[in-house]
Amino acid sequence: MRFNRAIDEIQVLSFDLDDTLYNNHPVIAAAVKAMNDYVNALAPWRAQGPQFWLACRQQVALQQPELTHDVTRWRQVALRYGLQQAGFSASDIDLHAEAAYLAFATARSQIVVDASVLTLLARLRKRFRLIAITNGNVEVDRFNLAGQFEYVLMAGRDGRAKPHADLFDAACQQCAVAPHQLLHIGDSLDTDVQGANLAGCRSVWLNNQDTSYRYLGLADLEISDIHALSVLAD
Repeated sequence: MRFNRAIDEIQVLSFDLDDTLYNNHPVIAAAVKAMNDYVNALAPWRAQGPQFWLACRQQVALQQPELTHDVTRWRQVALRYGLQQAGFSASDIDLHAEAAYLAFATARSQIVVDASVLTLLARLRKRFRLIAITNGNVEVDRFNLAGQFEYVLMAGRDGRAKPHADLFDAACQQCAVAPHQLLHIGDSLDTDVQGANLAGCRSVWLNNQDTSYRYLGLADLEISDIHALSVLAD
C-alpha cells in the first residue's frame, strides 16, 4: 500500500465493478462467445465472415459516437445494424437482436464474487456508505453483489463514461457529499483514477492488471490487493 496524498473526511466509498471486485476477463469472454454462438448459427450472418461483428461495432461507433458511453445500447444497436446489413427482415431483426443480446446478458451475469470480498464490503459498510460507479453493463442484482450498494451508477444510463466527471458528479449529488468526501476505488488509471481526480474526488488505484495506461496522474492511494482496504475499516 502506498499513500501519495493524505485522505480524510471520507464518507462514501465508490467501487468500480469489473476487474476490481472480481475478475471480469473470463466473464466477458464467455458472454461474447454466447452472443457469437447465437448469431453465427444464422447462415446470413455467418456468411459475412469472422470480422463482421467488429466491423459493425466500429461502423455504429462512427455513426453514433455517443453510444460509446453506453456499452449496452452500443451492442444492441450494432446487433441490429449487423442483422440489417446481412439482409434480415424487420421482424427477424427484432427477434434475433433481442435473443442475441439475451444470450450475452445471461452469460455476463454468471459471476460469483469471492466471499472474502463480501466480508470486506460488510466491514467497510460499518464506517462508510458504499456505492458503485461502472462503465460496464453488468447487472449486480443478478449475482451476489445484489444489495451491497446504496447506488449503482452506470455509464450511459446515468451520464458519460469515466473519465468524464458525470458519474462522479451524480454520485456526490445523490449522496449529498462534497467531491473530496468520496473515495473511488478502481483498477484503471485511465478511467477510474483520472475520472475521480478530474471530478475532485479521492482515488484508489488497484494496481493488479498487466496493462499499460496513458494517464500519468497519481491516485491518492495505491494498492495491489483489494483486501488492503481493510485498513480503512479499522
